[in-house]
Amino acid sequence: MFGNVYRDKKVLITGHTGFKGSWLSVWLMKLGAQVIGISKDIPTSPSMFQELNLDQSMTHYLEDIRDLETMKRIIVDEKPEFLFHLAAQPIVSLSYNNPIETISSNVMGTANILEALRSSNHPCTAIIITSDKAYDNVEQVWGYKEDDKMGGKDIYSGSKGAAELIIKSYYHSFFKSEKSNIRLAIGRAGNVIGGGDWAQDRIVVDCMRAWSQNNVVEIRSPNATRPWQHVLEPLSGYLTLGAKLYNDVSLHGEAFNFGPRAEQNHTVKQLLEDLSVYWHFNVATDAFTITDNIPFHEAGLLKLNCDKALFYLKWQANLDYLQTIQYTSEWYYDFYHNTANMHTKTLEQITAYEFMAKEKKILWTE
Repeated sequence: MFGNVYRDKKVLITGHTGFKGSWLSVWLMKLGAQVIGISKDIPTSPSMFQELNLDQSMTHYLEDIRDLETMKRIIVDEKPEFLFHLAAQPIVSLSYNNPIETISSNVMGTANILEALRSSNHPCTAIIITSDKAYDNVEQVWGYKEDDKMGGKDIYSGSKGAAELIIKSYYHSFFKSEKSNIRLAIGRAGNVIGGGDWAQDRIVVDCMRAWSQNNVVEIRSPNATRPWQHVLEPLSGYLTLGAKLYNDVSLHGEAFNFGPRAEQNHTVKQLLEDLSVYWHFNVATDAFTITDNIPFHEAGLLKLNCDKALFYLKWQANLDYLQTIQYTSEWYYDFYHNTANMHTKTLEQITAYEFMAKEKKILWTE
């Protein structure tokens, strides 16, 4: 897998206690990496990180990425060979309640990681994760390409667009130089679902919490269309990008979109109807009700063009829409209704995902 490049390597993940960070930690340890994590806290309760007891199998720092001196010290001490920067304030609704927290985490936090890498200047391949919401969304139907305009109408999107400008300026000012030992690339993805997410104001999470207590969930914007993808899809992209960049300096400074196939664009209403099947509702109307209470701006359409990742990385999505629904629903259903070991369940899903990709001869499985 991934050319075996991560085996016995030191890999630092910022935001390792979050949803995507926990999945990435498990996968990297499965690949034989020595994983180090930095997060300021355990962001949710329940927490996938805690449920899987990941602190027992990795180096675990509870520190804030906005603390520059601490970031410098950890990166100098650990000298990771790979770095995946996921730490952020990721919730759109929270950005309205606390815009300064969002901006400081997403902009200055990213700048601090880049500055710590610059100061250390040890050989490191860094994948900086932003978001599909970094694009200035005008709801174009053909999807956003990597060179489209950055920015957004809301604080969260603005913070991600601003982070992109900081990354670009650090690359051109410092990392592009032959004196730099840092190789850097950007990954963008969005609308990620999967077991183990308990973040606030996310539609799948709201459903799983409500359904686990036999409650009906309220949804807004039922006709909003999203390209839903399982968390393993962008993670396979980030890992592919890291492995390729490690071996190919021509990718240094490049950005890549990672998203699902075009046919995975479905409305929120369709998503909930399909998820509810695995929770044994007799009819979907027993699972949710629609409200017109929309407290903040939401785009009706947002999707990415992933042709660049296909061309340069030979990366492609692995799961179809129904497999995405099945993986997500079954993880949560086992958590809430069965006595399954969720670390084992997570590894089983990663192994099944790898097997399907290998059957399709997707390049990263080599």
